[in-house]
Amino acid sequence: MMKLYGMGPTRSLRARWALQELDAQFEFVPVDLQAGEHRHPDFLRLNPAGKLPVLVDGDQVITESAAIVMYLAEKYADKGLMPASLQDRAQAYRWSFFAVTELEQPLWRIARHSFVYPEAKRLPADIPLAREEFLEMAAVLDQHMEGREFIAGERISIADCVTAYVLDWGNENGLVAGFANLAAYLERMYARPKAPQRIAAAMASL
Repeated sequence: MMKLYGMGPTRSLRARWALQELDAQFEFVPVDLQAGEHRHPDFLRLNPAGKLPVLVDGDQVITESAAIVMYLAEKYADKGLMPASLQDRAQAYRWSFFAVTELEQPLWRIARHSFVYPEAKRLPADIPLAREEFLEMAAVLDQHMEGREFIAGERISIADCVTAYVLDWGNENGLVAGFANLAAYLERMYARPKAPQRIAAAMASL
């Protein structure tokens, strides 16, 4: 059985979403970041970067949450999470990478300079700049979502599993409410029966 190493509100939710949409059998292995379990030698053998999530599927060890989603979609190709047409796959790849490069990075900067870094290393002035960058790129996706139910094609795809989590993260920072299409999309996605917990609920359960 596959094992997903993760923790509550982290990007593990993104991988869990794909697993649940695919009805894949897996064991969730909790890794306590606050206790430093991600720095334990046993975990570092799986991911030398010491980051979550990690998927172990037999001899395969896959890190990076978006890569895990893509791997799972290919593994269970008959389930349709990976679009069938080249055109739709191209769009799914495009928006997945857009999410992790253009939307996720400013959110990570906000987190780092708000609470992740030791206080002496935080740059408070970087936070409004990162918020501005997120809003600029969110506007691009909001325009793309006009009249669309899903990001690429006519059904849920890898792009949705990757992007919805990022938007929920943005929502936790009060950055999504001003975009009607994104706010509606976020509610639709998390209303799905196989959606994972939202970040706030996952955080509260720690």
